[in-house]
Amino acid sequence: MQTENAIMPELDLKSPIEITGSEAVMKALVAEDVEIIFGYPGGAIMPIYDALYNYRDQLEHILVRHEQGGVHAAQGYARTSGKIGTVFATSGPGATNLVTGLADALIDSTPLVCITGQVFAHLLGTDAFQEIDVINITTPVTKWNYQITDAHEIPAILAKAYYIAGSGRPGPVLIDITKNAQVQKFDFTGYNRCNHIRSYRPKPIVRKEYVVSAADMINNAVRPLVIFGQGVILGRAEKEFTSFIEKAGLPAAWTILGLSALPTEHPLNVGMLGMHGNYGPNVLTNECDVLIAVGMRFDDRVTGRLDRYAKQAKVIHLDIDPAEIDKNVKADIPVWGDCKETLPLITELLKKNSHTSWVNKFNECMDKEIEVVIQDELNPSTPILTMGEVIKELNLLTNGEAVIVTDVGQHQMVACRYAKFNKSNSSITSGGLGTMGFALPAAIGAKYGAKDRTVIAVIGDGGVQMTIQELGTIMQNNINVKIMILNNQFLGMVRQWQELFLERRYSFVDIESPDYVTVAKGYRIEGNSVTERSALREAIKKMLDHDGAYLLEVMVGKENNVFPMVPQGSGVGEIRLK
Repeated sequence: MQTENAIMPELDLKSPIEITGSEAVMKALVAEDVEIIFGYPGGAIMPIYDALYNYRDQLEHILVRHEQGGVHAAQGYARTSGKIGTVFATSGPGATNLVTGLADALIDSTPLVCITGQVFAHLLGTDAFQEIDVINITTPVTKWNYQITDAHEIPAILAKAYYIAGSGRPGPVLIDITKNAQVQKFDFTGYNRCNHIRSYRPKPIVRKEYVVSAADMINNAVRPLVIFGQGVILGRAEKEFTSFIEKAGLPAAWTILGLSALPTEHPLNVGMLGMHGNYGPNVLTNECDVLIAVGMRFDDRVTGRLDRYAKQAKVIHLDIDPAEIDKNVKADIPVWGDCKETLPLITELLKKNSHTSWVNKFNECMDKEIEVVIQDELNPSTPILTMGEVIKELNLLTNGEAVIVTDVGQHQMVACRYAKFNKSNSSITSGGLGTMGFALPAAIGAKYGAKDRTVIAVIGDGGVQMTIQELGTIMQNNINVKIMILNNQFLGMVRQWQELFLERRYSFVDIESPDYVTVAKGYRIEGNSVTERSALREAIKKMLDHDGAYLLEVMVGKENNVFPMVPQGSGVGEIRLK
């Protein structure tokens, strides 16, 4: 794409000043209102770090312990703050260590700008020390990437990077800057933020005829069901969404990335979709007559087998990304556009309605799920602690006001199922990629994005060992995050599948852990370990009340399973309660 005509005048200097490419990077970050950078220095990015030294009063930098931790921290920051996360890394292994986080951010639509250093331009292609073709490596996992070899390009390219990352459907952008471009001097004429790029349309044009058709279909529906995802949060359309469902009395179910867009206790919130979602939303998806999808992409973990998914329903799909329309589920009415704009247009045309008997069917399904699953999970009769009762106690002590950052595994599904939220941007997790090791660094970033809120990382004993070195980042920066490890001494989700579908052939899922409290102590972080129910509430309270970071390990049942469950290869109507 060409950059001509892409940059709108904003802050032009009266006369050019001679600066280095590295200082131009700093001026760009300040102009883009960047608050914080997560990064790790190295040889190829050293000139940028040298320039950063003079901008310490304007740009806060957090030294992570691994570049993957830097990306996940930036993701957590972006998800709680609603801003664009910024990451620095050096060339070679520094750059390749970003790849998992970039892939995670792309599939979960998280806006990031990652700036990597690169070897001198004349060394490109020579297999120089720590040279890697980061552009080709990251092309599949970025919304856009670009390599700068001349300092003159830096202002315009970084303006373009921040615009692309944050506009439309957000995503990660990577800018690779060769070392010669970092040290090169050029005449800097000012930095102008970008708000338009020819051939790039971040928001599709709303077609009013589809809005009218969608409203008519909803008005005539007998059994409508809304399923919503993170698009509501990314569009900052929580109020518009609530007005939409309340006017027409529409039951609404959420994907794990949509969690917290609607308060958990809202009477029209009927629960979680998908493999470990609630019984009602899954079963009744195949009974609704109109299915309204808002800001979600019909992921396979939500739909199960597509040939058995909502075949009886007319489908209305609202999404900002036209590529998601008809990708997995055919839409009878596609409503392209930002849901903050399209939802009010539809709501205005809706008739006031309640659908009381239909909503009651979800309540009846929940009663059945409580009887078969939830009662034993939240109020177990055995002395063995369950993950669910830990989350229940957390709810009682946080009143749904905390930010909960989850890793990937059984604890993730349990936390998503049972955690209570009153505010949006409160549930932070790795959804599409399912990245173990996400939670600890993401919680660091989440705290910087929500400084006045309690941030709790809920992690399994497998995932925490993947990025446990980020305890050093917490230690050095005195970051007040609470770390709760639910330790079942297994790679629990894999073990559950092996139990249910592979005749309990437990192949390499029995994982040993260090003494986490002792490890935390080594990082000057207070901690405790709990094995008894009688000590659980007080231990969680102590963690929450502690002034500073705190690690709490809770020993839970080794072979407890997460139900309900839609077995892989099954339809959502085949969900198992036990």
